[in-house]
Amino acid sequence: MSLEFLNAFKFMKKESFLHNLDPRTKLVLALIYTIGALLYNQIMPLLFIFLSLLPIVVFGKILKQWVKSIRGLSFLVIFIIILNTLFISLSFAIAMVLRICIMVSAFSIFFLTVDPNDLALSLISMKVPYEFAFSFSLAFRFVPTIATEAQNIMDAQQSRGYEMQKKGIISQIKNLFPLLIPLIICSIKRAFNVAEALESRAFGSNKERSYYYTIKFSKKDWIFTIYLILFLITLILIRIQFNSMPDWFLWRLPV
Repeated sequence: MSLEFLNAFKFMKKESFLHNLDPRTKLVLALIYTIGALLYNQIMPLLFIFLSLLPIVVFGKILKQWVKSIRGLSFLVIFIIILNTLFISLSFAIAMVLRICIMVSAFSIFFLTVDPNDLALSLISMKVPYEFAFSFSLAFRFVPTIATEAQNIMDAQQSRGYEMQKKGIISQIKNLFPLLIPLIICSIKRAFNVAEALESRAFGSNKERSYYYTIKFSKKDWIFTIYLILFLITLILIRIQFNSMPDWFLWRLPV
């Protein structure tokens, strides 16, 4: 399930309204929905925020990948529900699950629809130093690579007779160790290889760079950004006047 979760953040080139937006617009979307999720700890407003993401997912043609990202949270969801129900309440546990789903969905939309090259250019246009923009873009590129390596390690361990698909939470936690240790070692080796490759090409020696193409905010980017800002303002105003909202908006489970 964890590998499926990583693959759910792999960029896929498609022709859709969402894919054609500027990366900075989609970054604003991810940040605003994250802020909106953190504003509330009640079920109904978080459910409203979560449902408002669904049309964006559908129009962006990433429904299957988004479902995988949510399904990959199953272990975390169970853990949150059990822990919060025992110590606080079931209503609070459901609200926290919705909050996590909103934040993961928002950044899943971002990573699924932003080309790594465009991501670096958008960060540079926001006056982020090139070295930092390149590092973030490189880390973004390696997410699917790590998922592929993890699958190869699992196949190798299973070929040696190790049972990686045992059922039960305790068994799944134990199965992480023969997976994570080789994965961490491979990641460290890859980091050294990348560093040597960058040094051999004199990375960072020239501060002024030229670019093959540039990205610009279009009219639809401005319209969508204004919508997102108005959406955030609405959430803030509702939060300020939360106690005067209708009773159904304040609904919570009796336990």
